[in-house]
Amino acid sequence: MTIGEHLRELYGLPAFTFPGPGEEAKLPAADAVAWRVTSDVYDADEEWEAAFERFCAQVDTTGVRALVVGAWREAYDTDPSAVVAALLAARDRLPALRALFLGDMVFEECEISWINQTDVTALLTGFPGLEEFGVRGGSGLGLSGLRHERLRKLTAETGGMPAAFVRGVGASDLPALVHLDLWLGTSEYGADTEVSDLEPLLSGTRLPSLRHLALRNSEIQDEIAAAAASAPVVARLEVLDLSMGVLTDEGAAALLGGQPLTHLKQLDLHHNYISGPLKDRLRETLEPAGVELDLDDADADADEDDDGTVWRYVAVGE
Repeated sequence: MTIGEHLRELYGLPAFTFPGPGEEAKLPAADAVAWRVTSDVYDADEEWEAAFERFCAQVDTTGVRALVVGAWREAYDTDPSAVVAALLAARDRLPALRALFLGDMVFEECEISWINQTDVTALLTGFPGLEEFGVRGGSGLGLSGLRHERLRKLTAETGGMPAAFVRGVGASDLPALVHLDLWLGTSEYGADTEVSDLEPLLSGTRLPSLRHLALRNSEIQDEIAAAAASAPVVARLEVLDLSMGVLTDEGAAALLGGQPLTHLKQLDLHHNYISGPLKDRLRETLEPAGVELDLDDADADADEDDDGTVWRYVAVGE
């Protein structure tokens, strides 16, 4: 699976793409949409920073609540340091900004594993009013431990997430964080996270407001499921999402043999490699308690070599 659609909304607001150079369109109210400011990856007529400068000149930025950073030129080869610098330089002009997404590109613009990223710590510290922050692309992605009082939702979508980013989240003090969504990816595309790196997130000693935990799109999904089966944080979750990865009967059995999950509102395991009997056991155990269970495996494909070796894949890699 690849990412074929841009974000449709952010912060509960519909996404609206700011017109390109020479284009004319009626602009909505500043606070009515999530503004998507973008350039082109290939043969760009305008650098992202120039597009952002036009945006700031034509829109009442004091009312902007959500901002989506789309493509920047040569994102496959250039990190968004200049984009980050432009955003930080304009922070006094964006007093109402509550949501920011960095790297909203589809596969036709830049495959997720090709997107060059950067350390995003400065964006979070520079915008203390943010309630939602998201980023796409794992190459060069970094985060240092920080304290952010207002952040409620943190999303990082990658085909291969550096363990340093995971450790940065675990080292951060995020007292308001309710929703954490990490696409961990595969080693083929740079993922080097081990289950031990997730311990600060699973221990329950940090992130006191966390209610929705997604650790997904991972080639070590069975190990993550086994760790979650006994993780203290799970007892206070409403949603546990272990979807999009290489989850097999081993991980499903670990979940069934661990702490009760009947308190959950939702357990998302879609895109899995679980056999029918284990799926039946999960349904019999959880659905009578009212848990919404997603076991859809329609897009989980496996290949088998002549020698019997089976290859299974995460939902989003390249």
